[in-house]
Amino acid sequence: MKYLYFNTLNEFSIESLKAAGVPEKDAKIVAEVLLEADKLGIDSHGINRLKPIYLDRIEDGILNPETKVDIVRESFTTAVLDGNNGMGHVVSKQAMQMCIDKAKTYGMGMVAVRNSSHYGIAGYYGLMAAKAGMIGITGTNARPSIAPTFGVENMLGTNPLTFVMPSDEDFPFFLDCATSVSQRGKFEYYAKNGKELPKGWVIDKNGESKTDAEQVIKDLVAGQAALTPLGGVGEDTAGYKGYGYATVVEILSAALQGGGFMKALLGYENGKKVPYRLGHFFIAINIENFIDLKDFKRTTGNILRDLRNSEKMPGQDKIYTAGEKEHLNYLERKANGVPIPDTLWDEMKFVTQKYKLDKFYQLFEINS
Repeated sequence: MKYLYFNTLNEFSIESLKAAGVPEKDAKIVAEVLLEADKLGIDSHGINRLKPIYLDRIEDGILNPETKVDIVRESFTTAVLDGNNGMGHVVSKQAMQMCIDKAKTYGMGMVAVRNSSHYGIAGYYGLMAAKAGMIGITGTNARPSIAPTFGVENMLGTNPLTFVMPSDEDFPFFLDCATSVSQRGKFEYYAKNGKELPKGWVIDKNGESKTDAEQVIKDLVAGQAALTPLGGVGEDTAGYKGYGYATVVEILSAALQGGGFMKALLGYENGKKVPYRLGHFFIAINIENFIDLKDFKRTTGNILRDLRNSEKMPGQDKIYTAGEKEHLNYLERKANGVPIPDTLWDEMKFVTQKYKLDKFYQLFEINS
């Protein structure tokens, strides 16, 4: 295992994206979102995804490196944007900034986006709102992965539903998670590290668990496997709740902006790769329109502290609240760097050679 500091990862991402045709100002946005994931320990959505999700799709011609954003319609508190199959991070940052600007004036803002692509960690956009003293909410649909309760066909995306709220602590309440038990990015991470998946995360056409991460990725694409929703298989462990929330995200991500949904997001038409045309939604709520921001932060902090100080299960030393582990990851990685598994290191070395990133040759040659 090797380690790289934040500035190195950021510069590597920017230079790689620029070499692939992404304008510098957009490359900096994409790199910033990727780096935020690695800072917080969300390794499934950081530098790990630079090549397979972004660089490869640009090369395949299904992701536009230059992002043209059109405003389809707009009101005082709402808007619909078209990302024209460009970089999801770019249109999404613009969308959340519009939400924040509208919320400053009118108390709330909501923007829906169509014809977009993978936008990185959803929590990045919620953090934008929290840093502005607001509540940030976002969600996105994705290529079909989740089977409905009592089903085995992958129909819904992993569809994260994300909330970020400021507190009086060193970190906000930060809930960024898929509506499936797990998600595709984590499978890619498991596969690269040769780890088996826990039982119950993925089922085959017979409803049986599959644990081979590398095979699961292939089977998901082929429609021969499906993720289970939050709660797991069937109703006994309340899998219908995750199924319901995934459907909420699908509706808000597609129906508000007249975009594609479920099987229309497979990325294939007539056996050929095509843009994914994802949809997102963003909401910013101005806390000051309800209560003084300091009072909100104090109450939120008290709730989080009371939860962490509550009675612990035997054998457990600590109770965490959402966002705490991410903050601890940030502190550790700021000091020691981001861990880079050997498979990812080799991938980054390949990108360096492919795009002739001269300034990184020495890094990979000396440390290989």
